[in-house]
Amino acid sequence: MRKKRTNHTEEHIDETWLIPYADLLTLLLALFIVLFASSIVDQKKLEKISESFSIAFNNGIGFFNSSSLIELPEDISSIKDRKTESDEREKGGEVDEEDVKSYIAEMVEQETIRLGELKEQLDTYIERNGLSSQLETTLNSHQLLITFSDSALFDPASADMKPESVTLARAIGEMLSQYPEYEIMVSGHTDNLPINTARFPSNWELSSSRALNFMKILLESDIDEARVSSTGRGEFHPIADNDTPEGRAANRRVEVSIMRNFLQQQLTEEYLNSQSK
Repeated sequence: MRKKRTNHTEEHIDETWLIPYADLLTLLLALFIVLFASSIVDQKKLEKISESFSIAFNNGIGFFNSSSLIELPEDISSIKDRKTESDEREKGGEVDEEDVKSYIAEMVEQETIRLGELKEQLDTYIERNGLSSQLETTLNSHQLLITFSDSALFDPASADMKPESVTLARAIGEMLSQYPEYEIMVSGHTDNLPINTARFPSNWELSSSRALNFMKILLESDIDEARVSSTGRGEFHPIADNDTPEGRAANRRVEVSIMRNFLQQQLTEEYLNSQSK
């Protein structure tokens, strides 16, 4: 009996799915390349901005490298590591104006964060020691300002600091010493009532002596003397009405100003003026 011959036909797997799969992998690869490229710091642009600042503000002296200028704290220096989201807009080696404004704004923002940390330390100390009625702190676009009422530091018509105020000034000095990159100015203020004693012929002498004595206590901490100054303002910078006892009490004060290094409007205007010359 003859056996039936069986025909085996070779079956082929459908491989058409490989085409869209390969296209998908290609698109993913392109996406990751773009993401990686966008994360790379535009170091060339950063260097040009820094160089431009150097020429504008320091006659060629390195704005960020000169030993005679401030050393940027770590969190401000980290601006160099930021990602750039703008396209390359440099033409003829010039720095784009918007890049400069963005760069300045970021420096100011980082400095605000750092000064905000100091303000928080001061506010915590004030609250913990029940000094809210005698001290206050204010952070604005020019400075971190610490205001002391005169009664917290001195007896009436005296520039000698009370024993408890010496402890207070030393505590403030210890906190300020943690921020060595800032200039500190101590200013004394009085009300408009005249004083005429052998030691203080006028309010000028009284306010100056109070500021100087407070500054001396601050300098007992590890604070660079070159960054600290004191001045007497007399009665000429009141913050309240001298016609009332409450107003005069508010005007009798000592102010400690921690000065900003980066003033956004000033830096922007100076840079743009230098470029227009």
